[in-house]
Amino acid sequence: MENILERFLRYVAIDTQSDDRCECQPSTAKQFDLQKLLQAELQAMGISAEVDEYGYLMAAIPSNTDKKVDSIGFIAHVDTSPDCSGKDVKPQIVENYNGEDIVLNAERNIILSVDKFPELKQYHGKTIITTDGTTLLGADDKAGVAAIMYAVEYLQSNPNIKHGDIKIAFTPDEEVGRGTEHFDVEKFGAKYAYTIDGGEIGELEYENFNAASADITIVGEGIHPGYAKDKMINALSVAIEIDNSLPKKERPQHTEGYEGFYHLVELSGETENVTMKYIIRDHDMVAFEARKKTMQQVVDNLNTIYGGNRIKLTIKDSYYNMKEKVEPHYHIVEKAIKAMQQCGVEAKVKPIRGGTDGATLSYKGLPCPNIFAGGHNFHGKYEYLPLESMQKASEVILAIIQLFIEENNNKN
Repeated sequence: MENILERFLRYVAIDTQSDDRCECQPSTAKQFDLQKLLQAELQAMGISAEVDEYGYLMAAIPSNTDKKVDSIGFIAHVDTSPDCSGKDVKPQIVENYNGEDIVLNAERNIILSVDKFPELKQYHGKTIITTDGTTLLGADDKAGVAAIMYAVEYLQSNPNIKHGDIKIAFTPDEEVGRGTEHFDVEKFGAKYAYTIDGGEIGELEYENFNAASADITIVGEGIHPGYAKDKMINALSVAIEIDNSLPKKERPQHTEGYEGFYHLVELSGETENVTMKYIIRDHDMVAFEARKKTMQQVVDNLNTIYGGNRIKLTIKDSYYNMKEKVEPHYHIVEKAIKAMQQCGVEAKVKPIRGGTDGATLSYKGLPCPNIFAGGHNFHGKYEYLPLESMQKASEVILAIIQLFIEENNNKN
């Protein structure tokens, strides 16, 4: 079998950055480059694999047992974040890590600092894969892709290992929130699935934010500032009022755990016209709805003050907390915990302060918790991946497959 590191390095060498400004899917044609490579690799293993017009790769490994076993799927996304370049990634391999700072780029004085990232210390003696300080690494989620592909190759190389139907999917555009827009759950054919898209070793998530976007347009009145008294309505000032009217401690930089927030992600314009974009997040549905209502009340109050309908607000729900859809099938979470224990990994069950493809898939009828792929510091130049964590992710996949077989044997 090929070394999992070799796989990962081959995948991150392909630029698959998605583009949130493009409404097409996939949002960038270059995502097909990796999908076609993965398709060829799967076919070389004797596995049927298809890439469709939307950039989804789906593959299937047929059951090799005559017993009835639930079909399970494993999913990862191929795109990398628009937040940081994914072109010409030059990974650095730090073997037998000594627990000290890692110089990513001496020329630019870019340091992966233990003081800033103290979780590095837990990987003393491990092999750390880092960036060169000029791009992201792509462990989100090419570590997940590599872990799945390594597990698939292991199954194909060991046909004596019994398993039910195994489904594989690699999705585009997860980073721009459209990873499941055209995902055909019925075609995929799994009863349950796991996304391999979490962070550090042991992460297991089946709760995520309820999410919405809020787009605001403000129309002001531009008057020469020398003659503006009682006439000018400065749209920029109104935008500041809107932001100041929202709870100041309910912003990302002041929240953690289950705490929700309002996050201003874009502000542009001039005196007469301004646009604002927010994201709204909360794990609790009641609190989530209250946040949207608060945003509407702020806009309504300012429209009353400034007259007319100068401020327009459009709120659009993005995804919901998958807990509601996964908990009725909690045995799939229990299997993931047990699989980690069998692989010597402590399961760290916690809510996602974000979302995954698994959230929307769960609402499409495919219960889908999220499992670690091993990386840290996603979406930027400080991203790194302990090699052993990615290897453990692959082991956990194989252990989950065996637990589904064991469940069937116990029933019979």
